Amino acid sequence: TPSGQNPPHAPRRSGIDAGDLAAALAWWREAGVDQDFASESSSWLAAREEDKPAPPVSTVAPPPPPASPPPERMAATPGDLPADLAGFVGWWLSEPRLDGGQTAGRVAPRGKARAALMVLVDHPEAQDGDRLLSGPQGSLLTAITKAAGYGEDEVYLASALPRHMPMPDWTALGASGLGEILAHHVALVAPQRLLVFDPLVSSLLDHDPAKSAEPLRQFYQGEARIPGLVAPGLASLMAWPRGKARFWHALLDWQAA
Repeated sequence: TPSGQNPPHAPRRSGIDAGDLAAALAWWREAGVDQDFASESSSWLAAREEDKPAPPVSTVAPPPPPASPPPERMAATPGDLPADLAGFVGWWLSEPRLDGGQTAGRVAPRGKARAALMVLVDHPEAQDGDRLLSGPQGSLLTAITKAAGYGEDEVYLASALPRHMPMPDWTALGASGLGEILAHHVALVAPQRLLVFDPLVSSLLDHDPAKSAEPLRQFYQGEARIPGLVAPGLASLMAWPRGKARFWHALLDWQAA
């Protein structure tokens, strides 16, 4: 013990005064004991819950998600389409299924049946009203057809879509029957030649756009064979001068064939 002293003991009485308690604490502090120790350990952290067993892994594959409903057909059957060109033009402007019920902004094709040249573009220009391709694309097309030797009354101009529709989903449109409608339109016009602007439009007529460098030489409608040519879209040609020259050479070769 420090200084050979015995630890002080409190008198045997019912209470301990503050002086006795202070003296006892001072003695133990001088002995180097300034903390309380217990012989049994205790956890100062919250007890961790027992780990729950992992749920069993199912080996049964989940059922596949329900299949998406097929797109609504623009025409239930080919027999639903008008049998003459005048009737088709009226149907093109008014049929609700052709454009999800929307009829505003539609533009009619222009020209006569059995035209020397039928031109098929993707859709009307944004500013078109009653006349198809009344903007800069129409001006480019007029320059092309005149340079190729076609008068305005020799050209039948049509669009694959009834109204201006930037970035259309051609795959979905093809699945809804647009290709059959366009083929029927070509058959009603019965042109001597068919010029299609935009390979994606030609894909609706069974021409692979991945092979757009290979011109669509023939369009088959029943037993009839119509010489055809696929060109880049008019918007692309306007922004691509070199493409104009390439297309012009292809057009001359096609006419000479």
